[in-house]
Amino acid sequence: MNKNLLPLTLGGLGIGITEFVMMGLLPDIARDLAVSIPKAGYLISAYALGVVIGAPLLVAIAGKYPPKNILIALMVMFTAFNAFSAFAPDFNTLFIARLLSGLPHGAFFGVGSVVASRIAKKGKEAQAVSLMFLGLTIANIAGVPLGTYIGHNFSWRFSFAIVVAVGLITLFSLKALLPALSANADRNLKNELSFFKKTEAWLIIFMISIGTGGLFCWYSYIAPMMTSVAGFSADAVTYILVLAGVGMMVGNLLGGFLADRFSPGKASAALLVVMAITLIIVHFVSFNPVTALIMTFVTGAVAFALAAPIQMLMINTAKGAEMIAASVSQASFNIGNALGAFLGGLPLVYHFDYTWPAVVGAAMAFVGALFAFAFIKRKKLINPSKPLEEVLVCEGAACDCI
Repeated sequence: MNKNLLPLTLGGLGIGITEFVMMGLLPDIARDLAVSIPKAGYLISAYALGVVIGAPLLVAIAGKYPPKNILIALMVMFTAFNAFSAFAPDFNTLFIARLLSGLPHGAFFGVGSVVASRIAKKGKEAQAVSLMFLGLTIANIAGVPLGTYIGHNFSWRFSFAIVVAVGLITLFSLKALLPALSANADRNLKNELSFFKKTEAWLIIFMISIGTGGLFCWYSYIAPMMTSVAGFSADAVTYILVLAGVGMMVGNLLGGFLADRFSPGKASAALLVVMAITLIIVHFVSFNPVTALIMTFVTGAVAFALAAPIQMLMINTAKGAEMIAASVSQASFNIGNALGAFLGGLPLVYHFDYTWPAVVGAAMAFVGALFAFAFIKRKKLINPSKPLEEVLVCEGAACDCI
């Protein structure tokens, strides 16, 4: 790994832990703060809401400053608000702390992905972005299981202390290792926001919000599916989630390679189709423990292979508005999180078994693929004099790359 990218990976690790560890800590927090588990679940929604609000807002406010300064400020916010979470005396205070903790999430990934693409070698931009998202996958392999174990056996507050420690390490590494890139002196926020008047911007937003929701249809209900359908014990769920995390790590790195090799647009469309097929297979084979485990790895890999391509797709399309556009893609990803968890749960309301959320996820991934293909078709219409392959792979500053 390029050492200059290490601070971004560490930031992704801390963000991944605080986002996903909450799902395993809900019973402990509910018991400690004397609320029901469903009410404690609002803490997950609070964080996602913070991401959606903070991603475009913070980048819009801070975008005129040098990227390194922005990232340091965002990590200070992230660390402070997670410390606030660790000391929250009651549910309402923790709810506010979680909302605030989510604010810097999307902005950090948005600015970080632009920085990663700028300091990468030519033709390796998506792979550099995937190294930033590598922190998220490491969080699912090691950070979240460790945080959950500590929360169960000691105190959930110590789990947030781990996040604070990672945040502090990230701050020092940002200061020491991240190159000092220049600010955009000619930045015009009004011109940047005009990007969202374009049809292409909304095709990407809908592709991410709906398509990646397929991941969360599956992942939100993986624990009950593996216990109730595949027949694993509750104690095995932690190891199953680690297996999913390993798949996510492998897929994330593969996605960066595919985006650089075949273009972000083609990679995004193809991976969404593959995700739809994969989730259908999950529905049919999860009754067998062996095939259920195989598909856990495969589904995690396919889902996270999308991370770098969709981020690079937004960056390449939003020339002159890269940071705010990249942050909006992160907000869209969290909308997909909320949509996937909600829509995936609908079959369960009507007493279908726990493999049916994967079917809903397949439908969402397929719809996301339709938006991706519509985007590709539109770019071809905008550039009719160029062969489609040239439109898909061009990387020059003067062309609209997808």
